[in-house]
Amino acid sequence: MSVLRRGTVSPGSPASTVVHAEASPYGSRRLIIETDGDVTAAYLKDARDSVVGAVWVANHGQAPEELDRSRLNSGSAPLLPRSHVGHPQGREALDADSLEVVWFEEGDGVAVLEAGDPLFVIPGWSDMGRGIPGYGRDATAQSPFVFPLAEEIDDFAPRIDRAREHWKTCRADGSWAEFQQSVLGHLLQRLGPGGHYWHDVGRQLAGGRPSVAPTVGVSERPPRGGREFTVLSTVGMSRQRMPTVELYEDDVAPYARIELAVASTLPSQRAGSIFPWLAQYPWRSVTWFAPGDVVKWYHEARTFPLGNGESAWEGVLLLEDPTRLAGPSAPALTGLTVQGDPVRWLWLVPITGEEHRFAKSDGSDALVRRLAQQGRSWVVS
Repeated sequence: MSVLRRGTVSPGSPASTVVHAEASPYGSRRLIIETDGDVTAAYLKDARDSVVGAVWVANHGQAPEELDRSRLNSGSAPLLPRSHVGHPQGREALDADSLEVVWFEEGDGVAVLEAGDPLFVIPGWSDMGRGIPGYGRDATAQSPFVFPLAEEIDDFAPRIDRAREHWKTCRADGSWAEFQQSVLGHLLQRLGPGGHYWHDVGRQLAGGRPSVAPTVGVSERPPRGGREFTVLSTVGMSRQRMPTVELYEDDVAPYARIELAVASTLPSQRAGSIFPWLAQYPWRSVTWFAPGDVVKWYHEARTFPLGNGESAWEGVLLLEDPTRLAGPSAPALTGLTVQGDPVRWLWLVPITGEEHRFAKSDGSDALVRRLAQQGRSWVVS
């Protein structure tokens, strides 16, 4: 079955003009709206410039009685047939000045409004490889190129409003400081007074590429009372929901917001250098972190921040309940909510390359059982 995709325009085909283009706030997706005068279509591309989502937006001329596959064969977006469109005679060209782009806070989907009215949506589950397009206002019937937006607007409208409010809040003066203080106050209650604080640890991504969002800091909570280890926690990951959760969970709220933590007796500066790699990982890679996930270090094992230059650590295991492994009792960090969603703290436990492969083949529960039998502690020392 043919699907909407960006191809090579054949000789004689009208060249496409970009109506609007912009990157998501996280830099992991790019929206391109283009027209050749007959059809307007929109594409969602990844960082490699591959199309991951697409949608037919409008015909601008007389709709044919049947789909004209010659346009598809030439690499152009199709003129949808009369039976599938709300404007059989075609509609006027889009005015870029009347368009408003609203990125979902997860960064994996986008809505575009025309004069304040939703025109199309390319959600995170749009997958042109499987023939799942976005949703368009001017479509009246499903096709491999567009689903009718009217059928899903009751679900999309609140999400668009929520996304607009999210970005408005993020841009507001004092918004970050207010959020930051709420998390730091929570950590104070759970872990005691703070030590050093590192600002914007995710601003420089692994590999040297600059980042845009989200803002993430790291808070140090030194040993106190009966606790003989330092806790380092991110501050900022939970300000926005993680991408792609909705592909796996019907109710995303319990899973969408996290912070990361590591318990360590290593020097804090050294242990804390694990976070620039992970702080923006979900939004940069368009994925989510769940309990039991294993994440492989991007560089040589000797450079792994929680190692000693000679260790075999090559990644981390994420645990919501670290006491499944050996070691002292873990501080309870539950109780914080953001926009009504509970925030979960996932603890980092370093693992070897072989253990990473074992988790991938046999599952993380099997790895946790094996580490527990070996007496592996969840406290990094």
